[in-house]
Amino acid sequence: MTAVRKPLMNSDEFLVWARDRPGRWELHDGSPIAMSPERVIHGDYKYRTARAFDAAISAAKAPCRFVLDSAAVRIDERRTYQPDLMVYCGPAARPDAIEIANPVILVEILSPSNALTDLRDKLAAYFTLPSVAHYLIVDPDKRLILHHARATGGDIATRIVSTGAIRLDPPGLEIAVAEIFSAT
Repeated sequence: MTAVRKPLMNSDEFLVWARDRPGRWELHDGSPIAMSPERVIHGDYKYRTARAFDAAISAAKAPCRFVLDSAAVRIDERRTYQPDLMVYCGPAARPDAIEIANPVILVEILSPSNALTDLRDKLAAYFTLPSVAHYLIVDPDKRLILHHARATGGDIATRIVSTGAIRLDPPGLEIAVAEIFSAT
């Protein structure tokens, strides 16, 4: 008996394939992967994070928008991810867009099922995109945020933040950590 390997998808094929599929999907090394169901705490922290970004964008009067849990980010021809939240600047995306081409900030909410991917694979992948200046990993269990920022010369600087504020330059936003970790 010979095993038959499923053909790999490229990002264009994946986005067409995933458009009308139920659930959330990502493309990992050419293979579509269904996202696991989320814990209630995951959804709660996505909401809190989105609320904090909405307030920060408004306070800064920045020409930016956040996208919560919907559009994809193409890494390359075999990887397309769907972050929990992203911020992009400039003209508004079309309402029917399923991909954001130039995100500035990407946010993932850590959970047991995605920890390794978010901490290793997505960290390396997101910073291959020239537009990405910040990658935040929110850990609801430890109540801290890993802030990875592109530094001068292309190095990635990492801070562990549990209090105070996170300054995100560019695009000139400031996020109060308490807004994310305070009880609703």
